[in-house]
Amino acid sequence: MVTPDLERSLLHLPVQDRAHLAHLLLESLDQLPQKEARELWVEEARRRADEIDQGKVQMVSGDELERQVQELFR
Repeated sequence: MVTPDLERSLLHLPVQDRAHLAHLLLESLDQLPQKEARELWVEEARRRADEIDQGKVQMVSGDELERQVQELFR
């Protein structure tokens, strides 16, 4: 389990460092057995749904998300 302190530290990394880390982590998931990967994604989806239900995250529209992504690559 990721500790809140580690999570905060990682989220404060520069965008390029976070992207690199995300790439490495996603690559590592490709090496997991399919059943284990599916279980982990279900757990992640539940965690994210709980965060939404608890008001811990701010939702954005698809258009806003696209705008933010485009802004990152300018």
